[in-house]
Amino acid sequence: MQYATPTTNSQLLARWNGIFDGIGRANIVLKELAKATDPALTDVLKKQIEGEARFLRAFHHFEGKKIFGNIPFVDEKATDYKIPNTDASGNYVNIWPQLETDFKFAYDNLDEVKTGKGRVNKWTAGAYLAKAYLYQNKFTEAKVLFDIIIGQGKTSQGVKLDLTTGFGENFRIATQNSKESMLEVQSAIGDGASDNTNGFREAILCYPNGIAGGTNSWFYRPSQNLVNAFRTDENGLPLLDTYNDVDVTSNETVPDASPFTPYAGNLDPRLDHTVGRRGIPYLDWGMMTGVAFTAPPGESITNGGPFTGKKHVFSSVEYSSGQVVRASFGIASALNYDLMRFADVLLMAAECEVEVGSLDKAREYVNRVRARAAASPIKTLDGTANAAKYVISPYATAWASKDVARKAVRFERRIELGMEGHRFFDLVRWGIADQVINSEYLPKESVRRSLALGSGVKFTKNKSEYQPIPDYAITQSFVNGQPTLKQNPGY
Repeated sequence: MQYATPTTNSQLLARWNGIFDGIGRANIVLKELAKATDPALTDVLKKQIEGEARFLRAFHHFEGKKIFGNIPFVDEKATDYKIPNTDASGNYVNIWPQLETDFKFAYDNLDEVKTGKGRVNKWTAGAYLAKAYLYQNKFTEAKVLFDIIIGQGKTSQGVKLDLTTGFGENFRIATQNSKESMLEVQSAIGDGASDNTNGFREAILCYPNGIAGGTNSWFYRPSQNLVNAFRTDENGLPLLDTYNDVDVTSNETVPDASPFTPYAGNLDPRLDHTVGRRGIPYLDWGMMTGVAFTAPPGESITNGGPFTGKKHVFSSVEYSSGQVVRASFGIASALNYDLMRFADVLLMAAECEVEVGSLDKAREYVNRVRARAAASPIKTLDGTANAAKYVISPYATAWASKDVARKAVRFERRIELGMEGHRFFDLVRWGIADQVINSEYLPKESVRRSLALGSGVKFTKNKSEYQPIPDYAITQSFVNGQPTLKQNPGY
Protein backbone atom coordinates (compact mmCIF):
# COMPACT_ATOMS: atom_id res chain seq x y z
CA MET A 1 0.00 0.00 0.00
CA GLN A 2 1.57 3.27 -1.12
CA TYR A 3 -1.39 5.59 -0.39
CA ALA A 4 -1.24 6.81 -3.98
CA THR A 5 -3.99 4.92 -5.79
CA PRO A 6 -4.52 6.42 -9.27
CA THR A 7 -8.04 7.53 -10.09
CA THR A 8 -7.91 5.26 -13.15
CA ASN A 9 -7.22 2.07 -11.17
CA SER A 10 -9.37 -0.75 -12.59
CA GLN A 11 -9.74 -2.59 -9.28
CA LEU A 12 -10.99 0.59 -7.66
CA LEU A 13 -13.63 0.96 -10.36
CA ALA A 14 -14.65 -2.68 -9.92
CA ARG A 15 -15.18 -2.08 -6.19
CA TRP A 16 -17.20 1.07 -6.88
CA ASN A 17 -19.34 -0.77 -9.43
CA GLY A 18 -19.86 -3.69 -7.07
CA ILE A 19 -21.10 -1.41 -4.32
CA PHE A 20 -23.57 0.43 -6.52
CA ASP A 21 -24.67 -2.79 -8.25
CA GLY A 22 -25.57 -4.09 -4.80
CA ILE A 23 -27.46 -0.90 -4.01
CA GLY A 24 -29.24 -1.09 -7.35
CA ARG A 25 -30.37 -4.66 -6.81
CA ALA A 26 -31.77 -3.82 -3.38
CA ASN A 27 -33.66 -0.91 -4.92
CA ILE A 28 -35.11 -3.13 -7.66
CA VAL A 29 -36.51 -5.43 -4.97
CA LEU A 30 -38.08 -2.49 -3.16
CA LYS A 31 -39.62 -1.07 -6.34
CA GLU A 32 -41.07 -4.42 -7.40
CA LEU A 33 -42.30 -5.13 -3.88
CA ALA A 34 -44.30 -1.90 -3.89
CA LYS A 35 -46.07 -3.01 -7.09
CA ALA A 36 -46.69 -6.63 -6.04
CA THR A 37 -50.31 -7.79 -5.83
CA ASP A 38 -49.86 -11.55 -5.35
CA PRO A 39 -51.99 -12.54 -2.32
CA ALA A 40 -49.23 -14.95 -1.26
CA LEU A 41 -47.19 -11.86 -0.40
CA THR A 42 -48.75 -11.17 2.98
CA ASP A 43 -48.01 -7.98 4.86
CA VAL A 44 -45.83 -10.00 7.22
CA LEU A 45 -43.79 -11.45 4.35
CA LYS A 46 -43.51 -8.05 2.67
CA LYS A 47 -42.02 -6.61 5.85
CA GLN A 48 -39.35 -9.35 5.84
CA ILE A 49 -38.49 -8.73 2.19
CA GLU A 50 -38.36 -4.98 2.70
CA GLY A 51 -36.23 -5.37 5.81
CA GLU A 52 -33.69 -7.57 4.06
CA ALA A 53 -33.52 -5.29 1.02
CA ARG A 54 -33.11 -2.16 3.11
CA PHE A 55 -30.42 -3.82 5.20
CA LEU A 56 -28.49 -4.72 2.05
CA ARG A 57 -28.92 -1.21 0.65
CA ALA A 58 -27.54 0.27 3.87
CA PHE A 59 -24.75 -2.32 4.02
CA HIS A 60 -23.49 -1.46 0.53
CA HIS A 61 -23.70 2.28 1.22
CA PHE A 62 -21.74 1.66 4.44
CA GLU A 63 -19.04 -0.14 2.48
CA GLY A 64 -18.93 2.72 0.00
CA LYS A 65 -18.67 5.28 2.78
CA LYS A 66 -15.80 3.40 4.45
CA ILE A 67 -13.82 3.11 1.22
CA PHE A 68 -14.69 6.22 -0.80
CA GLY A 69 -15.99 8.54 1.92
CA ASN A 70 -18.08 10.99 -0.05
CA ILE A 71 -20.73 9.04 -1.91
CA PRO A 72 -24.36 9.84 -2.74
CA PHE A 73 -27.30 7.92 -1.28
CA VAL A 74 -29.37 6.16 -3.95
CA ASP A 75 -32.86 4.94 -3.04
CA GLU A 76 -35.63 3.17 -4.95
CA LYS A 77 -37.26 6.45 -5.95
CA ALA A 78 -34.29 7.56 -8.05
CA THR A 79 -34.95 7.89 -11.77
CA ASP A 80 -31.86 9.88 -12.74
CA TYR A 81 -28.83 8.05 -11.41
CA LYS A 82 -26.49 11.00 -11.85
CA ILE A 83 -27.03 11.85 -8.21
CA PRO A 84 -24.62 14.43 -6.76
CA ASN A 85 -22.48 13.76 -3.71
CA THR A 86 -22.64 17.45 -2.78
CA ASP A 87 -25.41 19.80 -1.68
CA ALA A 88 -26.41 23.15 -3.18
CA SER A 89 -23.53 24.84 -1.36
CA GLY A 90 -20.97 22.43 -2.77
CA ASN A 91 -20.43 20.61 0.52
CA TYR A 92 -20.29 16.82 0.56
CA VAL A 93 -23.62 15.27 1.53
CA ASN A 94 -24.05 13.39 4.80
CA ILE A 95 -25.69 10.02 4.15
CA TRP A 96 -25.45 8.65 7.70
CA PRO A 97 -29.11 9.52 8.48
CA GLN A 98 -30.33 7.42 5.53
CA LEU A 99 -28.11 4.50 6.56
CA GLU A 100 -29.43 4.69 10.10
CA THR A 101 -33.03 4.74 8.85
CA ASP A 102 -32.53 1.64 6.70
CA PHE A 103 -30.68 -0.31 9.39
CA LYS A 104 -33.29 0.68 11.99
CA PHE A 105 -36.16 -0.46 9.77
CA ALA A 106 -34.43 -3.82 9.37
CA TYR A 107 -33.80 -4.07 13.12
CA ASP A 108 -37.40 -3.19 13.98
CA ASN A 109 -39.02 -5.48 11.42
CA LEU A 110 -36.85 -8.50 10.65
CA ASP A 111 -37.58 -11.76 12.43
CA GLU A 112 -35.15 -13.18 14.94
CA VAL A 113 -35.00 -16.59 13.24
CA LYS A 114 -34.67 -16.93 9.46
CA THR A 115 -34.88 -19.85 7.08
CA GLY A 116 -31.59 -20.68 5.44
CA LYS A 117 -28.11 -19.99 6.76
CA GLY A 118 -26.62 -16.59 6.14
CA ARG A 119 -29.84 -14.59 6.03
CA VAL A 120 -29.87 -11.35 7.98
CA ASN A 121 -31.98 -11.30 11.14
CA LYS A 122 -32.94 -8.46 13.48
CA TRP A 123 -29.82 -8.87 15.63
CA THR A 124 -27.40 -8.53 12.73
CA ALA A 125 -29.32 -5.47 11.55
CA GLY A 126 -29.13 -4.04 15.06
CA ALA A 127 -25.40 -4.68 15.24
CA TYR A 128 -24.85 -2.79 11.98
CA LEU A 129 -27.00 0.08 13.21
CA ALA A 130 -24.85 0.21 16.34
CA LYS A 131 -21.72 0.08 14.18
CA ALA A 132 -23.02 3.01 12.14
CA TYR A 133 -23.51 4.93 15.39
CA LEU A 134 -19.99 3.99 16.46
CA TYR A 135 -18.49 5.31 13.22
CA GLN A 136 -20.08 8.67 14.06
CA ASN A 137 -18.88 8.61 17.68
CA LYS A 138 -22.46 8.25 18.92
CA PHE A 139 -21.28 6.06 21.76
CA THR A 140 -24.34 6.32 23.98
CA GLU A 141 -26.73 5.32 21.18
CA ALA A 142 -24.45 2.46 20.13
CA LYS A 143 -24.06 1.22 23.71
CA VAL A 144 -27.83 0.91 24.18
CA LEU A 145 -28.05 -1.39 21.18
CA PHE A 146 -24.93 -3.38 22.00
CA ASP A 147 -26.27 -4.02 25.52
CA ILE A 148 -29.45 -5.51 24.08
CA ILE A 149 -27.65 -7.55 21.42
CA ILE A 150 -25.10 -9.00 23.86
CA GLY A 151 -27.84 -9.85 26.35
CA GLN A 152 -30.57 -11.14 24.06
CA GLY A 153 -29.18 -11.61 20.56
CA LYS A 154 -29.39 -14.83 18.56
CA THR A 155 -28.01 -16.07 15.28
CA SER A 156 -30.37 -16.33 12.31
CA GLN A 157 -30.72 -20.02 13.25
CA GLY A 158 -32.02 -19.12 16.71
CA VAL A 159 -28.85 -19.91 18.70
CA LYS A 160 -27.81 -17.53 21.50
CA LEU A 161 -24.94 -15.35 20.33
CA ASP A 162 -21.67 -16.27 22.00
CA LEU A 163 -18.00 -16.88 21.31
CA THR A 164 -17.06 -20.26 19.88
CA THR A 165 -15.10 -22.55 22.15
CA GLY A 166 -11.96 -22.34 20.03
CA PHE A 167 -10.73 -19.25 18.20
CA GLY A 168 -9.88 -21.24 15.07
CA GLU A 169 -13.45 -22.53 14.68
CA ASN A 170 -14.34 -19.23 13.03
CA PHE A 171 -12.17 -20.04 10.04
CA ARG A 172 -13.04 -23.66 9.22
CA ILE A 173 -15.74 -24.94 6.89
CA ALA A 174 -17.10 -27.53 9.34
CA THR A 175 -17.77 -24.90 12.02
CA GLN A 176 -18.87 -21.86 10.01
CA ASN A 177 -22.27 -20.22 10.60
CA SER A 178 -21.59 -20.84 14.29
CA LYS A 179 -23.00 -19.20 17.41
CA GLU A 180 -20.41 -16.45 16.88
CA SER A 181 -21.55 -15.70 13.34
CA MET A 182 -23.28 -12.36 12.82
CA LEU A 183 -22.85 -12.10 9.05
CA GLU A 184 -20.91 -14.35 6.68
CA VAL A 185 -20.60 -14.28 2.91
CA GLN A 186 -21.87 -17.75 2.06
CA SER A 187 -19.73 -19.89 -0.24
CA ALA A 188 -20.68 -23.06 -2.07
CA ILE A 189 -19.16 -25.48 -4.54
CA GLY A 190 -20.87 -28.24 -6.46
CA ASP A 191 -24.18 -26.37 -6.30
CA GLY A 192 -24.69 -26.29 -10.07
CA ALA A 193 -23.23 -22.83 -10.62
CA SER A 194 -21.07 -22.62 -13.73
CA ASP A 195 -17.39 -23.08 -12.89
CA ASN A 196 -18.29 -23.02 -9.17
CA THR A 197 -18.69 -19.25 -9.23
CA ASN A 198 -20.35 -19.35 -5.80
CA GLY A 199 -17.16 -20.68 -4.25
CA PHE A 200 -14.79 -18.52 -2.22
CA ARG A 201 -12.14 -17.14 -4.60
CA GLU A 202 -11.15 -13.88 -2.98
CA ALA A 203 -7.95 -15.39 -1.54
CA ILE A 204 -6.93 -16.81 -4.91
CA LEU A 205 -3.55 -15.04 -4.90
CA CYS A 206 -2.90 -15.62 -1.20
CA TYR A 207 -2.45 -19.39 -1.02
CA PRO A 208 1.12 -20.40 -0.12
CA ASN A 209 3.11 -22.62 -2.43
CA GLY A 210 3.38 -25.31 0.24
CA ILE A 211 -0.27 -26.40 0.12
CA ALA A 212 -2.16 -28.25 -2.60
CA GLY A 213 -3.34 -25.75 -5.18
CA GLY A 214 -1.20 -22.96 -3.78
CA THR A 215 0.94 -20.98 -6.20
CA ASN A 216 1.51 -17.50 -4.82
CA SER A 217 1.00 -15.77 -1.51
CA TRP A 218 2.72 -12.44 -2.02
CA PHE A 219 -0.64 -10.69 -1.76
CA TYR A 220 -2.25 -9.61 1.50
CA ARG A 221 0.73 -10.57 3.63
CA PRO A 222 1.02 -10.08 7.41
CA SER A 223 3.59 -7.46 8.33
CA GLN A 224 6.33 -7.84 10.93
CA ASN A 225 4.57 -5.05 12.81
CA LEU A 226 1.38 -7.12 13.07
CA VAL A 227 3.28 -10.24 14.11
CA ASN A 228 5.12 -8.31 16.82
CA ALA A 229 1.77 -7.12 18.21
CA PHE A 230 1.12 -10.66 19.48
CA ARG A 231 4.05 -10.54 21.90
CA THR A 232 3.01 -10.59 25.56
CA ASP A 233 4.75 -9.62 28.80
CA GLU A 234 5.58 -11.80 31.81
CA ASN A 235 1.97 -11.48 32.97
CA GLY A 236 0.52 -12.54 29.63
CA LEU A 237 -0.68 -9.05 28.69
CA PRO A 238 -0.09 -7.14 25.44
CA LEU A 239 2.90 -4.83 25.14
CA LEU A 240 0.77 -1.82 24.29
CA ASP A 241 3.64 0.64 23.87
CA THR A 242 6.70 -1.54 23.26
CA TYR A 243 5.42 -4.43 21.15
CA ASN A 244 7.47 -3.37 18.11
CA ASP A 245 10.76 -2.89 19.98
CA VAL A 246 11.71 -6.55 19.45
CA ASP A 247 10.91 -8.65 16.39
CA VAL A 248 9.31 -12.06 16.55
CA THR A 249 11.96 -14.22 14.85
CA SER A 250 11.46 -14.83 11.15
CA ASN A 251 13.36 -16.45 8.31
CA GLU A 252 13.86 -13.08 6.63
CA THR A 253 17.62 -13.59 6.48
CA VAL A 254 17.82 -17.34 7.15
CA PRO A 255 17.97 -19.62 4.07
CA ASP A 256 15.55 -22.53 4.04
CA ALA A 257 18.44 -24.99 4.22
CA SER A 258 19.88 -23.41 7.37
CA PRO A 259 18.84 -24.26 10.94
CA PHE A 260 16.10 -22.05 12.32
CA THR A 261 14.77 -21.54 15.83
CA PRO A 262 11.33 -19.92 16.17
CA TYR A 263 10.78 -17.07 18.61
CA ALA A 264 11.11 -18.30 22.20
CA GLY A 265 9.41 -15.39 23.97
CA ASN A 266 5.85 -15.09 25.25
CA LEU A 267 3.13 -14.97 22.59
CA ASP A 268 -0.62 -14.71 22.25
CA PRO A 269 -1.83 -17.96 20.60
CA ARG A 270 -3.98 -16.01 18.16
CA LEU A 271 -0.76 -15.24 16.28
CA ASP A 272 -0.51 -18.79 15.00
CA HIS A 273 -4.17 -18.92 14.00
CA THR A 274 -3.68 -15.71 12.02
CA VAL A 275 -0.16 -15.91 10.59
CA GLY A 276 1.91 -18.66 9.02
CA ARG A 277 5.53 -18.52 10.22
CA ARG A 278 8.50 -20.80 9.88
CA GLY A 279 8.83 -23.55 12.47
CA ILE A 280 5.10 -23.63 13.33
CA PRO A 281 2.56 -26.06 11.80
CA TYR A 282 0.57 -24.47 8.98
CA LEU A 283 -3.00 -25.61 9.64
CA ASP A 284 -2.87 -29.37 8.92
CA TRP A 285 -0.52 -29.06 5.94
CA GLY A 286 2.59 -29.81 7.97
CA MET A 287 5.42 -27.58 9.11
CA MET A 288 5.95 -24.22 7.46
CA THR A 289 9.51 -24.55 6.25
CA GLY A 290 10.41 -21.13 4.89
CA VAL A 291 10.44 -19.27 1.59
CA ALA A 292 9.82 -22.37 -0.53
CA PHE A 293 6.63 -23.01 1.42
CA THR A 294 5.45 -19.44 1.00
CA ALA A 295 6.06 -18.61 -2.65
CA PRO A 296 7.22 -20.03 -5.99
CA PRO A 297 10.94 -20.53 -6.69
CA GLY A 298 12.77 -17.38 -7.66
CA GLU A 299 10.60 -14.97 -5.70
CA SER A 300 12.48 -12.67 -3.33
CA ILE A 301 11.42 -12.76 0.30
CA THR A 302 11.85 -9.00 0.48
CA ASN A 303 8.84 -8.52 -1.80
CA GLY A 304 6.18 -9.74 0.59
CA GLY A 305 8.07 -10.82 3.67
CA PRO A 306 8.48 -14.10 5.53
CA PHE A 307 4.92 -14.46 6.81
CA THR A 308 1.68 -15.57 5.18
CA GLY A 309 -1.97 -15.52 6.19
CA LYS A 310 -4.00 -18.42 7.58
CA LYS A 311 -7.55 -17.35 8.31
CA HIS A 312 -8.86 -17.54 4.74
CA VAL A 313 -6.86 -20.57 3.64
CA PHE A 314 -8.44 -24.02 3.33
CA SER A 315 -7.08 -26.97 5.30
CA SER A 316 -5.75 -30.26 3.98
CA VAL A 317 -8.84 -32.06 5.30
CA GLU A 318 -11.10 -29.58 3.53
CA TYR A 319 -9.13 -30.00 0.32
CA SER A 320 -9.11 -33.80 0.38
CA SER A 321 -12.80 -34.05 1.34
CA GLY A 322 -13.97 -32.28 -1.81
CA GLN A 323 -14.77 -28.89 -0.29
CA VAL A 324 -12.14 -27.22 -2.48
CA VAL A 325 -12.01 -27.50 -6.27
CA ARG A 326 -9.93 -26.16 -9.13
CA ALA A 327 -11.85 -23.68 -11.24
CA SER A 328 -10.95 -22.19 -14.60
CA PHE A 329 -8.95 -19.56 -12.73
CA GLY A 330 -7.39 -20.80 -9.53
CA ILE A 331 -9.20 -22.36 -6.59
CA ALA A 332 -12.79 -22.20 -5.32
CA SER A 333 -13.66 -23.36 -1.81
CA ALA A 334 -16.72 -23.69 0.43
CA LEU A 335 -15.09 -21.49 3.08
CA ASN A 336 -17.30 -18.58 4.11
CA TYR A 337 -16.01 -15.06 4.70
CA ASP A 338 -16.81 -13.43 8.05
CA LEU A 339 -18.06 -9.85 7.77
CA MET A 340 -19.04 -9.56 11.43
CA ARG A 341 -18.70 -11.95 14.32
CA PHE A 342 -19.69 -11.73 17.97
CA ALA A 343 -16.13 -11.01 19.13
CA ASP A 344 -16.24 -7.89 16.95
CA VAL A 345 -19.51 -6.88 18.64
CA LEU A 346 -18.02 -7.37 22.12
CA LEU A 347 -15.03 -5.20 21.25
CA MET A 348 -17.14 -2.48 19.64
CA ALA A 349 -19.28 -2.53 22.80
CA ALA A 350 -16.10 -2.25 24.87
CA GLU A 351 -15.17 0.90 22.92
CA CYS A 352 -18.52 2.42 23.81
CA GLU A 353 -18.12 1.51 27.48
CA VAL A 354 -14.74 3.24 27.57
CA GLU A 355 -16.07 6.41 26.00
CA VAL A 356 -19.06 6.64 28.37
CA GLY A 357 -16.81 5.95 31.36
CA SER A 358 -17.68 2.31 32.19
CA LEU A 359 -14.10 1.05 32.21
CA ASP A 360 -14.80 -2.10 34.23
CA LYS A 361 -17.52 -3.19 31.80
CA ALA A 362 -15.15 -2.61 28.89
CA ARG A 363 -12.54 -4.73 30.66
CA GLU A 364 -15.11 -7.49 31.18
CA TYR A 365 -15.81 -7.63 27.43
CA VAL A 366 -12.12 -7.63 26.53
CA ASN A 367 -11.38 -10.36 29.08
CA ARG A 368 -14.18 -12.48 27.64
CA VAL A 369 -12.41 -12.37 24.28
CA ARG A 370 -9.00 -13.01 25.84
CA ALA A 371 -10.27 -16.01 27.81
CA ARG A 372 -11.33 -17.73 24.60
CA ALA A 373 -7.94 -16.95 23.05
CA ALA A 374 -6.15 -18.48 26.04
CA ALA A 375 -8.04 -21.73 25.46
CA SER A 376 -6.97 -21.90 21.79
CA PRO A 377 -3.28 -22.92 21.54
CA ILE A 378 -1.79 -24.29 18.35
CA LYS A 379 -0.20 -27.68 18.93
CA THR A 380 2.97 -29.29 17.61
CA LEU A 381 2.64 -31.69 14.69
CA ASP A 382 2.31 -34.69 17.02
CA GLY A 383 -0.24 -32.87 19.17
CA THR A 384 1.64 -33.41 22.42
CA ALA A 385 2.62 -29.83 23.26
CA ASN A 386 1.97 -26.21 22.44
CA ALA A 387 3.75 -25.08 19.28
CA ALA A 388 5.12 -21.94 20.96
CA LYS A 389 5.35 -20.31 24.38
CA TYR A 390 1.79 -19.09 24.67
CA VAL A 391 1.30 -16.83 27.67
CA ILE A 392 -1.97 -14.91 27.75
CA SER A 393 -4.00 -13.68 30.70
CA PRO A 394 -6.97 -11.40 31.39
CA TYR A 395 -6.57 -7.83 32.57
CA ALA A 396 -6.79 -8.62 36.30
CA THR A 397 -6.65 -5.07 37.61
CA ALA A 398 -8.66 -2.01 36.68
CA TRP A 399 -7.32 0.24 33.95
CA ALA A 400 -5.78 3.37 35.41
CA SER A 401 -7.49 5.84 33.09
CA LYS A 402 -9.74 6.21 30.09
CA ASP A 403 -6.66 6.67 27.88
CA VAL A 404 -5.17 3.37 29.05
CA ALA A 405 -8.50 1.60 28.61
CA ARG A 406 -8.97 3.03 25.12
CA LYS A 407 -5.50 1.88 24.08
CA ALA A 408 -6.10 -1.62 25.47
CA VAL A 409 -9.45 -2.04 23.72
CA ARG A 410 -8.11 -0.77 20.40
CA PHE A 411 -5.10 -3.07 20.66
CA GLU A 412 -7.36 -6.04 21.38
CA ARG A 413 -9.31 -5.36 18.19
CA ARG A 414 -6.09 -5.56 16.22
CA ILE A 415 -4.99 -8.95 17.53
CA GLU A 416 -8.46 -10.51 17.64
CA LEU A 417 -9.48 -9.37 14.16
CA GLY A 418 -6.08 -9.35 12.46
CA MET A 419 -6.19 -10.08 8.70
CA GLU A 420 -10.01 -9.78 8.66
CA GLY A 421 -10.13 -6.39 6.94
CA HIS A 422 -10.95 -4.05 9.85
CA ARG A 423 -7.67 -2.43 10.88
CA PHE A 424 -7.32 0.40 8.36
CA PHE A 425 -10.94 1.49 8.76
CA ASP A 426 -10.55 1.42 12.54
CA LEU A 427 -7.51 3.70 12.37
CA VAL A 428 -9.40 6.11 10.13
CA ARG A 429 -12.52 6.32 12.31
CA TRP A 430 -10.37 6.78 15.42
CA GLY A 431 -8.65 9.70 13.70
CA ILE A 432 -5.16 8.30 14.28
CA ALA A 433 -4.32 6.76 10.89
CA ASP A 434 -1.65 9.34 10.03
CA GLN A 435 0.03 9.02 13.41
CA VAL A 436 0.06 5.22 13.50
CA ILE A 437 1.02 4.68 9.86
CA ASN A 438 3.61 7.45 9.51
CA SER A 439 5.19 7.28 12.97
CA GLU A 440 4.77 3.67 14.09
CA TYR A 441 4.37 1.52 11.00
CA LEU A 442 6.27 2.94 8.03
CA PRO A 443 9.63 3.79 9.67
CA LYS A 444 10.44 0.07 9.99
CA GLU A 445 8.18 -1.59 7.44
CA SER A 446 9.18 0.64 4.52
CA VAL A 447 12.78 -0.49 5.00
CA ARG A 448 11.78 -4.16 5.16
CA ARG A 449 9.43 -3.98 2.16
CA SER A 450 11.08 -1.40 -0.08
CA LEU A 451 9.47 -2.80 -3.23
CA ALA A 452 5.93 -2.76 -1.87
CA LEU A 453 6.14 0.41 0.19
CA GLY A 454 8.90 2.46 -1.40
CA SER A 455 11.09 5.08 0.21
CA GLY A 456 8.71 8.00 -0.29
CA VAL A 457 5.52 6.40 0.99
CA LYS A 458 3.50 8.59 3.32
CA PHE A 459 -0.05 8.66 4.60
CA THR A 460 -1.44 12.14 3.88
CA LYS A 461 -3.95 13.35 6.45
CA ASN A 462 -7.29 14.51 4.99
CA LYS A 463 -6.57 12.60 1.78
CA SER A 464 -5.40 9.05 2.36
CA GLU A 465 -8.32 8.16 4.63
CA TYR A 466 -10.36 7.45 1.49
CA GLN A 467 -9.74 6.10 -1.97
CA PRO A 468 -10.37 8.41 -4.92
CA ILE A 469 -13.71 8.25 -6.68
CA PRO A 470 -12.94 6.49 -9.99
CA ASP A 471 -12.46 8.78 -12.97
CA TYR A 472 -14.95 6.74 -14.99
CA ALA A 473 -17.68 7.29 -12.40
CA ILE A 474 -17.08 11.04 -12.46
CA THR A 475 -17.03 11.13 -16.27
CA GLN A 476 -20.35 9.28 -16.40
CA SER A 477 -21.91 11.71 -13.92
CA PHE A 478 -21.79 14.80 -16.18
CA VAL A 479 -24.97 16.86 -16.58
CA ASN A 480 -24.95 20.01 -18.71
CA GLY A 481 -21.19 19.84 -18.99
CA GLN A 482 -20.56 19.56 -15.25
CA PRO A 483 -19.88 16.47 -13.10
CA THR A 484 -22.41 15.70 -10.38
CA LEU A 485 -19.77 13.72 -8.48
CA LYS A 486 -17.06 15.77 -6.78
CA GLN A 487 -13.66 14.10 -6.36
CA ASN A 488 -12.35 13.46 -2.86
CA PRO A 489 -9.88 15.99 -1.43
CA GLY A 490 -6.28 15.60 -2.53
CA TYR A 491 -6.94 13.66 -5.75
